[in-house]
Amino acid sequence: MAKLYFHYSAMNAGKSTLLLQAAHNYRERGMEVHLLTARHDDRAGQGRIASRIGIGSAAETYGTADDLFARIRARRDAGALACVFIDEAQFLTADQVWQLARAVDDLGVPVMCYGLRVDFLGQLFPGSAALLALADEMREVRTICHCGRKATMVVRQDAEGRVLKAGAQVQIGGNETYVSLCRRHWRDAMGEGRAPKS
Repeated sequence: MAKLYFHYSAMNAGKSTLLLQAAHNYRERGMEVHLLTARHDDRAGQGRIASRIGIGSAAETYGTADDLFARIRARRDAGALACVFIDEAQFLTADQVWQLARAVDDLGVPVMCYGLRVDFLGQLFPGSAALLALADEMREVRTICHCGRKATMVVRQDAEGRVLKAGAQVQIGGNETYVSLCRRHWRDAMGEGRAPKS
């Protein structure tokens, strides 16, 4: 039975590594998979999913205007399709998450989404909020704070390492921009012991 999965975490937990490993497992058994990643996140190159440990794979890209149900249906109609993998799922729109749910329900295609839960201000991304509401199964991918506790939050830093407390929700970056922290250390870094007002 097909399901909609949401694998979520803070930055640098290995979400892309897990996605690539799962896709490899399908392919190794002769099953066809469809990989998608956010068009505007080109850190690994346009149309590429890559992990910090050095593995990667080509992928199609999606933007906020794309109808993912139609794309998955067209891909399935072109040949066997065992599973769809979505990287950077936090950048999905709520409508696109509903489209993925339709692909699971109406086409019988499992969809595995991997992404961040919250932004650097502690707010849910729209795609993540919709996935938390609609996913059949959710799995937390764990990473740790510098103190050894589970990291569930991220801070955004400038080039000098100063924590930023305002800005656009989406800013593409990696280790040079974001640091994963436990809630306690995130609160300390953000000041006043609470989330900033949006």
